[in-house]
Amino acid sequence: MEREDGTVATDYPGLLVERQGQVATVRIRPISELSREEAARADVHWELGRVFSDLRGDNSVRVIVLTGGKDGLFLTPPLTKVYASDEGRKWRNEPARHWKVFTGIIRCHEAMASIEKPIVARINGDAIGFGSSLMLACDLIVARRDARIADMHMGMAEVEPYGPPYGIVPGDGGLSLVPLYLTPAKAKEYLMLAKEYSGEELATMGVINYAVAPQELDRVVDDIVSRLLKRSAFALAWTKRVANRHIVEQLNRTLDAGAAYELVNFHQIEKMEWVDRKNLD
Repeated sequence: MEREDGTVATDYPGLLVERQGQVATVRIRPISELSREEAARADVHWELGRVFSDLRGDNSVRVIVLTGGKDGLFLTPPLTKVYASDEGRKWRNEPARHWKVFTGIIRCHEAMASIEKPIVARINGDAIGFGSSLMLACDLIVARRDARIADMHMGMAEVEPYGPPYGIVPGDGGLSLVPLYLTPAKAKEYLMLAKEYSGEELATMGVINYAVAPQELDRVVDDIVSRLLKRSAFALAWTKRVANRHIVEQLNRTLDAGAAYELVNFHQIEKMEWVDRKNLD
């Protein structure tokens, strides 16, 4: 769809993909902004795997920006009350849904790691759970100083108001990527205790590139993108590919296992009637 400003949009139910010159911007649409029909079809895990695969094959695109579709929100999981609701429990372990979610997670990370185009994360708000994993899957990361960033899988609803009241393995990429960014002790605190950071704290730690005021986000991201586009096209693409070989290897070693264990956790908690017994007997 061609817009008046020359931007090209591609339809994915949970995403808005905009093209402007050699830059593609992928915006994750908040569920609250989807129509009933779109919400029924949308699955951000599956769609992100599709979109990065599609963009990899488009040689007119050199740089990708990944961001949230609403100020203050990059990507967060369902609210705790949704996990605890009868409706949330009813569809949690539906087989076709599991296939789409967990296959989508694997496809998404494999595509992001392998694509030869740099992906710039524009973290315009809270990045929790899969949002945190997506952020770390990008090549250059710019976040709002006040963005909340955490992996809530083992938070037991402590990362309010998000995530399940029970603990599950961080199988959406956190187990693969967090150990690449943090020391072993810090990585385990982040994953096991759902340690929450602000964008500013992660920038100070050297985990992300920049943390800025909300009004500075576009300027800094645009500057990075413009500088990338000034680089030699082939050299930049191959540099991204080679620099990510260790990430690809880490994903090959750990991503399937993390996804599988999370899947098992959901079946376990259902067998325990959605009450986490906190013992191994």
